[in-house]
Amino acid sequence: MPLSYPSGTISEHLATRNAATMFDVSHLGTVRVEGPSAFDLLQKTLTNDLDKIAPGRAQYTHLLDDRTGSVTDDIIVWWIDREVFDIMPNASNTSSVLASIPGQDITRERAIIAVQGPKARSLAALLLPEVNQLSHFGVVRSRWNRQPITIAGTGYTGEDGIEVFVPNQFAPSLWNELANVGVMPAGLGARDTLRLEAGLPLHGHELGEGITPLQVGLEWVVAFSKPDFLGRKALLAEKNRGITRKLVGLRGFSRQPLRRDQEIVKDGRPIGFTTSGNFSPVYGVGIAMGFIEPDCDIGQEVVLESKGKSIPAEIVKLPFVKKAYAKQR
Repeated sequence: MPLSYPSGTISEHLATRNAATMFDVSHLGTVRVEGPSAFDLLQKTLTNDLDKIAPGRAQYTHLLDDRTGSVTDDIIVWWIDREVFDIMPNASNTSSVLASIPGQDITRERAIIAVQGPKARSLAALLLPEVNQLSHFGVVRSRWNRQPITIAGTGYTGEDGIEVFVPNQFAPSLWNELANVGVMPAGLGARDTLRLEAGLPLHGHELGEGITPLQVGLEWVVAFSKPDFLGRKALLAEKNRGITRKLVGLRGFSRQPLRRDQEIVKDGRPIGFTTSGNFSPVYGVGIAMGFIEPDCDIGQEVVLESKGKSIPAEIVKLPFVKKAYAKQR
């Protein structure tokens, strides 16, 4: 996936918010776990509770460091069939996931095309009619041009959409046909600004070593009701004593982009740091996410400092842009 196509990052970003774009996200990992013990293995390893869903559904979950409760990776589980699960880790973390979840790495066997935006379903349905009946986080096996594919109602933009798992050799044809029905190609730049506006964390920024689900406001991903999973004891201890920082949004007052690793200062005192930042094409100002002290409130004004420059900003609630997912069908 390039940084952008000739249309440019801002055009691709706005096309995703207003129409439909497609991203080649084949760099993501895929680990297949199957067999009669697959369900129990995942339940004892990952934070979320698979009993909340069923075959034909996907679930967002975390893999934690057992000692610290830090997020080793955030993962989407596609529950394909009764004893078949496709685990979707971040690309650089596939080997770490395999170390905790024995399975088959099938990353190189398939491509994944993400079609995102308010018109994503209507345009994709011209080629894949079943997407009209696919709910948000639904999963369905199908065929396209007689080839086996899997479609999930997932994405990473905050917009409605789908992700299509297709054999490598047939991905270019599907990509071209999607372009022919009006889906614009989009690159890495737009994918990052879209997920930032949607307040979606990125591993290595808002998630990673030393960062727990509780600190980023993702306790809903953690099923403490399960008797055991990796990192449960450490996470429960943090929950009982209270977090020492929390993730928030930061909105500037000008078009100047906010950036990662800027110090967040209030009343002359450092209270945190930014983890991701950029220019928001929707609001026309700089925005960022960052960690601050837990007693700082939404609405307070702060200053971001970096390389001798001071940028005024306001602490805001995430997400910046309201998510627009499909309703359950």
